[in-house]
Amino acid sequence: MGTNEAKGKDSFFDVSLTVNGKTVQRCVDSRMLLVEFLRQELRLTGTHVGCDTSQCGACTVRLDGLAVKSCSILAAQASGGEVVTIEGLAQAGSLHPLQKAFNRCHALQCGFCTPGMIMAADDLLRSNRQVTDESIHQAIEGNLCRCTGYVNIIEAVHQAAREMDKSEAKF
Repeated sequence: MGTNEAKGKDSFFDVSLTVNGKTVQRCVDSRMLLVEFLRQELRLTGTHVGCDTSQCGACTVRLDGLAVKSCSILAAQASGGEVVTIEGLAQAGSLHPLQKAFNRCHALQCGFCTPGMIMAADDLLRSNRQVTDESIHQAIEGNLCRCTGYVNIIEAVHQAAREMDKSEAKF
C-alpha cells in the first residue's frame, strides 16, 4: 500500500494526453474517469455523462483510433494516448460529414446521445467495413437514444458515408 493510501489520502497521477491534436498534462486523482478529465479538466463538455455504467454510450470518444466509452476508462489508463472528442471531429471550422448529416437528416431531438452516436458511427466509417444497415446497427448498438427511433440516425450515417466516399474519390 502506498504512503498516500495508508494515510487515507487520495493518490494522484500525472496524466499526459493528446486531445483533439493538442498535448495536455494534468495531475489528477488516480480515480478520475476519462470522461471527467475531458469535461472537468479540459472543459470539453460535448462528451456527455449519461448512465455512469457504460450502458448508454453518451460518453463515447476515440482513444488511440478506437471508439471507447470514456466513463469506463480511468484518465490514468489513457495517459500517453490520443483522444478525439466530438469537438475534435470538426476540422478547420468545418463540420465533419457525420455532424452535417445528423443535422440534415434530423437525426437528433434532445441531442443528449448525439455526440456518442456520432463518435460510434465515426468508428464505423473509419474502419474498412462496408456501411450497411446491419453494420450501422452493430456500430451504434452500445448507444441508447430515447427520442429518435434510430431511423434518421441510420440514414444520417449512410448519407455521411456517401459524402465521404465522394470526397475521397476526388483525390
